[in-house]
Amino acid sequence: MNSFRSILRISAIKPKGSFRTTKCLIPRGPRHQQPLDFSSSRAQPTNPSRQWQPKQVAASALAFAVSAAIVNFSYAQIVHAQSPPDINSKTQPPRFRLDEVRSHGRDAEEKWIIKGNKVYNITDWIPGHPGGEVILRAVGGPVDQYWNIFTIHKKQEVYDILDSFYIGDVDPQDLVDGKVPAEQLADPFKNDPKRDERLIVHSARPFNAETPEEGLNAFITPDDLFYVRQHMWVPEVFEASHKLVVELADGEEKEYSIQDLKKKFKEHSITATLQCSGNRRKHMTDESRSTNGLQWEGGAISNAEWTGVRLRDVLKDAGVQIDDLPADIKHVQFEGAEAYGASIPIEKAVDQFGDVLLAYKMNGNPLAPDHGYPLRLLAPGNVAARSVKWITRVRLSEEESTSQWQRRDYKCFGPNIGSQQADWDSAPAIQETPVQSAITSLRDVTPHSAQDSKLLQVYGLEEDSIAVEGYSYAGGGRRIIRVDVSADDGRTWHQAELLPDRAKGAKAWAWSRWRWVLPRQQAGRCFVVKAVDEAYNTQPGEYEPNYNFRGNLTSSWHRVGYRAKPP
Repeated sequence: MNSFRSILRISAIKPKGSFRTTKCLIPRGPRHQQPLDFSSSRAQPTNPSRQWQPKQVAASALAFAVSAAIVNFSYAQIVHAQSPPDINSKTQPPRFRLDEVRSHGRDAEEKWIIKGNKVYNITDWIPGHPGGEVILRAVGGPVDQYWNIFTIHKKQEVYDILDSFYIGDVDPQDLVDGKVPAEQLADPFKNDPKRDERLIVHSARPFNAETPEEGLNAFITPDDLFYVRQHMWVPEVFEASHKLVVELADGEEKEYSIQDLKKKFKEHSITATLQCSGNRRKHMTDESRSTNGLQWEGGAISNAEWTGVRLRDVLKDAGVQIDDLPADIKHVQFEGAEAYGASIPIEKAVDQFGDVLLAYKMNGNPLAPDHGYPLRLLAPGNVAARSVKWITRVRLSEEESTSQWQRRDYKCFGPNIGSQQADWDSAPAIQETPVQSAITSLRDVTPHSAQDSKLLQVYGLEEDSIAVEGYSYAGGGRRIIRVDVSADDGRTWHQAELLPDRAKGAKAWAWSRWRWVLPRQQAGRCFVVKAVDEAYNTQPGEYEPNYNFRGNLTSSWHRVGYRAKPP
């Protein structure tokens, strides 16, 4: 039953400057936990002559294995794996020293991996690996540390398929307590950069962190305070050797270096906001039900000036008839150096007013490693998941990207649908985002302070007051035309001032900062904000009618509690 009601939580500023949502007497629903499910794909079995193989595995089982690797990857659910099956045989399996396994690394003809204390020859598996060449990071050594990142591998079905590539065991001489020594495990995150300590960290490996209050209260977010969303590690790439390959629909390819892009094409700069689809997910969890994913508050969003070359210009140079597109080109797919993939519709990619960039600067500086150095895609107005970092390949296609981040993770379903019932193929991938706003600062101001008195004079106030500030944003380049604020939990409303800015771009790609100053005596216990864009789209008041189990696109009214300081 949902008869109980949440108690108003009075909170202002979270440690390190992040606001927490106030629970304003909204009923809470049941919490859900659903297991992941699978889709299908195909792969080719390994060459039996290359392995010690006590049993054959059917081709259908191999097809099922690929599906296990492309299913939804969720941070909120850890799949508890069964142990790999024991291989019963009267024959003693071969034993391999670690040095011999290392000799079968990335540059070897045959590529081996270790899982636990067993050795597998995955040479014939690599071309069919759904994650692409990322698997080459593990060859020649243990794969366990990567499976701890991609937890979807930890299913009995995947173990069964891996067994078909088994060739022997690690020699006990190289094991410690039956395991490969920790110093022999490659660290996927060894090249990750040092981050600013002010970021509000949600996970360290991979690194995910929100922008703190001081970054949210500026129109341009400083580079080191820009929120960070990593699905994996930061790849080691260098501008001098980095290449971008454009693959046309007929398979023809054209390659560009960073210098090629800078010399051959006109440079453009735009001001654009990037927002994670999970921004404010915790608000949905708190005000409705449990959601799957990192529990972001209001700081998985930031704004910067981006500089690069237009994707449409590069596509045209590569041979795409951008003004007379073939009917079979519907999407542009992108791949990153760390194996991330996504896509956008071709109409967005070639729109002369779409401002899609291949960006190499951020706020006038070379891109930071966390933000895609040396080259990233920037698709303004779309969810940040489409702006692929460390981009290495652009592919024109009739279908959208087949990556899990396109086909599964970033979608929404009705409030009655759980992960077990979700028909992933029926829901479109998130592209443009709905109208959004949040309170980022709520502070007392007094005429007795020299700095505060100047602010109060602007608003014609001479008494103790409250200054409320925040951001508002709409996807698709839609301009914010109004921000409504309330000091009494939505019973009465006022309009905030939209602060001036110098945003660049063909459309309104950047957020709009806003401010409202009111006498303290008019304040209740709960401040609320909602924004309206130029199409008169506005934010919903409640969370439950818009609940989705992934917690994506949370955009209901943002509430922040207030308690006046004692005199």
